[in-house]
Amino acid sequence: MRLEWLDDILAVADAGSLARAAALRHVSQSAFTRRLRAIEAALGVALFERRRKPLTLLPELAQHLPAMRSLAAQLRQLREGLAQGGGLRGLTLACQHAITTTHSPAIVAALTEGQSRPVRVRSENREECLLRLLAGEADLAVVYDVPGIAPLSISGAFERVPLGPERLLPVAAPTLAGLPDELPYVGYPGDVFLGQVMDRALLPRIAPGLRLRRCAETALTLAAHEYARRGIGVAWLPQAMARADLDAGRLVSLAPRLPALDMELWMLRLAGPGAGWEEDWRRLADMPGLAQGTGL
Repeated sequence: MRLEWLDDILAVADAGSLARAAALRHVSQSAFTRRLRAIEAALGVALFERRRKPLTLLPELAQHLPAMRSLAAQLRQLREGLAQGGGLRGLTLACQHAITTTHSPAIVAALTEGQSRPVRVRSENREECLLRLLAGEADLAVVYDVPGIAPLSISGAFERVPLGPERLLPVAAPTLAGLPDELPYVGYPGDVFLGQVMDRALLPRIAPGLRLRRCAETALTLAAHEYARRGIGVAWLPQAMARADLDAGRLVSLAPRLPALDMELWMLRLAGPGAGWEEDWRRLADMPGLAQGTGL
């Protein structure tokens, strides 16, 4: 099965009409029709229902769509890998979810400058980032540390360098800035990093007389960000994530009336002489903008 054949078949399934499928594949409708018939001839089976319009996949083929999508993705990745200079391996970077959104663009830009190999970013909780390093499924990791609250407990298996500070801010839509007696807020689950930070360091510091009501809960800072923008409740977000909305007035900071928290950003890799990626490690560690937090 050729990748181009899979892409043509999936285009028919996704487009809903022959004309739109042909447009997706950047060919004329007549040329696309000839390609579909050639695929059927090569495979020796009928794939499409032509007795009625629009053209659709036969029911017995439609059930195989998930497998075809998976195979197409695998073939595309294989093709890209073979094209990367005869097997040149890419760098895999594991980041906490919030870091993937806020800081990974600057990090990836630094890692790809002047390089031909790809950088793959894996978005995980903090513990999963460390496990990926230990399992050899990631080459570098970038995670948060909050000393004394949610410390980054690492053994001699890891090396680490600081990439700069981050601040977790309570933000809300301007309509909530008046701090009513009962304030709705967006929480994080207790089994994720930011949930632990909230439970241990933020919620216990709420001023007496101010009642908080958990109106929503999510493990994703991107979702919490959008909930805050919509006025659903206060959300504690990394300052880098909220900065554009704060500058535009779509969100306001409720600090210091509500507690904020300073965090640290660290880059890690496995320790030892065979750690690898030395040039990339030094490039990030030595960049003044990253080391001081100004480049993030």
